[in-house]
Amino acid sequence: MWDVKTLKKVSVEVIGLEPPCPRCKKTRENVEKAITKLKKANVEFKVAKLNVASKETVKRYGALVPPAVAINGVVKIMGRVPEVGEIERILRKTIQDYM
Repeated sequence: MWDVKTLKKVSVEVIGLEPPCPRCKKTRENVEKAITKLKKANVEFKVAKLNVASKETVKRYGALVPPAVAINGVVKIMGRVPEVGEIERILRKTIQDYM
């Protein structure tokens, strides 16, 4: 297990259709599961749902294929439903890079 000495904040955005399609719902569910596995990491996770078709989302990220996952403002996954383990690995790397 790895150690984080101070509280870190990580923003996770699930970007998809509105209303959410089954793939977008599954992506959100997998993000929540990955975060649950990292609860002991002394990290505060903020999860948000963004509409892929909104002007703000397009302006911020450009054209995306849903579902997509952005971590701290950077799109890490796009166009597929990521597995829980993949999301967890990306979050761990983000936290380690943060230190």
